[in-house]
Amino acid sequence: MTDPAVRAENLSQELDFAFRNRADLYRLFLDELTAELGAERAEAIMIRTIEQRGREVAAAAFADFGPNDAPAIGEAFLAVSPDGGRMYPTDVERSEHRIAFKVKRCPLKDAWVEAGVGEEKLATLCRIAGAFDRGLFEATGVRFDNVTWTPGHGSGCCHIALTNRDAA
Repeated sequence: MTDPAVRAENLSQELDFAFRNRADLYRLFLDELTAELGAERAEAIMIRTIEQRGREVAAAAFADFGPNDAPAIGEAFLAVSPDGGRMYPTDVERSEHRIAFKVKRCPLKDAWVEAGVGEEKLATLCRIAGAFDRGLFEATGVRFDNVTWTPGHGSGCCHIALTNRDAA
């Protein structure tokens, strides 16, 4: 029988690999779609598709929340962060009507950097990946703000803020 600690570490590594594989698929789809349709259409199609997937996940994950539950939605999101939050470590700011996350590490971005993606394409891929979050959180009706990585943004990743719809 496998030691539970070894098993947990193996599962953690496999999960990280699965997210990196997702990153590679995004990168390759972007390349293929760009070659066929041009950069603008390729990005728009990927954003539309990934945003739709975010809405699908929100329908199940956040069905019990409404547009004035931003802090609770944010806490629920953090509670299911992959690998106990280790995959996407965040700095979190909380208030009565708002919750904000500064993602310090993203396995998607890490995979793109390791693949040698240049800064412009990296920013495009981050925008595309950020469409999932937009679909996920906007489906709840809360106010959603997201700043994805761009050159000069620093070593971290995206910054997400959720605010109650009726907050001042």
